[in-house]
Amino acid sequence: TYTIIIMEKIKFFTLPTNKAKDVNIFVRFYNGRLFDIKAKSTLTIYSKYWNHTTGKVRAWNEFLEAEELQTKLDNLETAIKKDYRNTANKSDINKEWLLTTIDKHFNPYKYLQSDTLFGFVQHFIDNSDKRINPNTGNPVSYKMKREYAVTFKYLKEYAKKYSEPDFIDIDLEFYQNFVDLLRTKGLANNTIGKKIQTLKIFLNDAFEQGINPYTKYKSKKFKVISEESDNIYLTKEEIENLYNYDLSDKKSLERVRDLFVIGCWTGLRFSDLEQVKPDKIKGEFIEIRQKKTGKKVHIPIHPTVKEILNKYNGILPKPISNQKYNDYLKEAAKLAGIDTPFIKTISHKGLKTEKKYPKYVLIGSHTARRSFCTNAYKDNIPTMAIMAVSGHKTEKAFLKYIKADSKDHAQKVLDAWKKQSFLKVAK
Repeated sequence: TYTIIIMEKIKFFTLPTNKAKDVNIFVRFYNGRLFDIKAKSTLTIYSKYWNHTTGKVRAWNEFLEAEELQTKLDNLETAIKKDYRNTANKSDINKEWLLTTIDKHFNPYKYLQSDTLFGFVQHFIDNSDKRINPNTGNPVSYKMKREYAVTFKYLKEYAKKYSEPDFIDIDLEFYQNFVDLLRTKGLANNTIGKKIQTLKIFLNDAFEQGINPYTKYKSKKFKVISEESDNIYLTKEEIENLYNYDLSDKKSLERVRDLFVIGCWTGLRFSDLEQVKPDKIKGEFIEIRQKKTGKKVHIPIHPTVKEILNKYNGILPKPISNQKYNDYLKEAAKLAGIDTPFIKTISHKGLKTEKKYPKYVLIGSHTARRSFCTNAYKDNIPTMAIMAVSGHKTEKAFLKYIKADSKDHAQKVLDAWKKQSFLKVAK
């Protein structure tokens, strides 16, 4: 008698389609009559580059990423077979097992114990939808969740260059190496500082839960790097020129321009513009609760804002993505001649260089809020009054935010002296 041993096999396939498009690559894992299961991998391929006969990527010379993708498939096959052989109870081999094995291969940190640094960070990110912003009482924003993921990505790159760090390894030597890695990526100092700040969020949360007993990261030398950034604002004249420029034949640009101008006269963040609706108008004020801080603010309605609201019958255009908004805004500003030269200092790999740009290149959604605060400050409106409208919590943060140089501050002192002298003469 002969014993026929049928080995487990893997075949990759895509669903047939007549369209040229990206398609998912599926895994078929089978072993004679023992099992035959299928599951979707996380990999995709442009349909014309898949060879249905061989179950492999087609033609190296046509598809630049072909070799890399085929290597990923080969590695996945190896991982599935290894996991199968390490599974003692073969009755567990089913579709759910295959999906988990695939996920474990591509996202290994999800399956680490949460008492390790990487395991904890992955668990932290996976549960970020349940986290509450202590300042607002609301769930953490999409932007913050993205920051968690990006910081973790750089920690993984650190692990590839050095070794995977655990809580005990987060010391000043780690700090220097991590900052150096981020600099080699070309990140600006403030961006690096944000990554350190986010890392500290992970470490502090683990410390509070009793998972991380190590506190070297609390050293003063383990600091969040920051520097004063060069950001533009628009003068009142530039805002007026932008608003008055005829964009009636470019409706998308016109709508974005109008939203931006409202931001320039209200100090509202991009994320709060959609709150400006008829029910938020209370006489001569807009009353909203800021999404980022949860603070309720009362904003006086500038004549230009009233004009724009009337133009849209009180219902402002629906918001679009921040990226598209910024693209349209730059185009509108270029057409309107917002091209005053601006010298911006750029940090690259720890070195600073200066480069001159026309303002329309640097304009963005946040320029509106910065323009409101700076112009109000230059108009001698009391700082505390501006802060009440903008929602800034501290004068230190506000003064760092506005774009007033030393001459602007000196001018305010001089204006105050002249006012005092006038009052003395009047007496």
